[in-house]
Amino acid sequence: MGPDAHRSGAAVEPVPGEPAAVATVGDERALLIADYHAGYEAGLRYERGVDVPSHAPDRRERLLSVLERTEPDRLVVLGDLMHSIGDPGGAERGELEVLFESVPATLDVTVVKGNHDGGIGSWLEDATIVPGAGTVLGPVGVCHGHTWPSPAALESEVLCLGHEHPCVRLEDEVGGSRVEPVWLRGRLDPEPFRERPEYAHVSWLEGAETPPRLVVLPAFNELVGGTWVNVPGQSFLSPFLPEGLADGEAYLLDGTRLGLYDAV
Repeated sequence: MGPDAHRSGAAVEPVPGEPAAVATVGDERALLIADYHAGYEAGLRYERGVDVPSHAPDRRERLLSVLERTEPDRLVVLGDLMHSIGDPGGAERGELEVLFESVPATLDVTVVKGNHDGGIGSWLEDATIVPGAGTVLGPVGVCHGHTWPSPAALESEVLCLGHEHPCVRLEDEVGGSRVEPVWLRGRLDPEPFRERPEYAHVSWLEGAETPPRLVVLPAFNELVGGTWVNVPGQSFLSPFLPEGLADGEAYLLDGTRLGLYDAV
């Protein structure tokens, strides 16, 4: 058995055409999404004076459709379930209340607290709230991505995070362009983590084990901006990206492989 054999079993499979993935975590089948940003349109009106019709029903129906399609035991939100930094406003809280009234009653929900999730733990009582640095669900580590991951999350077979909203700008033959959300997938590069004291006992940083795989999920909310991973000069949001991603490749939601993210 090779040094990385214990890292070969965890599967995080994107749902074709959707910014969501399915993973086996212990005895459960989990659906992973990131950056739902409920109340985003209300935030635009308040923060920028931009009036955008609410897409809350579309977001909800899209998520319910993916849940019906994949039949998970657990929904895992990798941060930024809501958009406001502090306590949610009326439109935002109303959107989430309707959402959770609509999901199957048997569905367990885990929310990794993102930088936009403020006091979510004080009123979202029917979900398990975990810190943004993350936790481990079976062989899968989950975190939001706005802070350094917990040591436990780094010991997983595959680390999944959001926060970055990765996307690419694609140009056609006549000079037109469009922006498409993408997945980033690769291996964790040890270098950014080695000098941090909290990771002194992370096994793969000490020995010859192959580092965990890394999956950066696209944002579930189609309206939010993101990091254009194929445009020079773009700054990543996560403190360990892009340096912490080795041989990272970008994939469109339909599964199209675009190649190395910085060469797309």
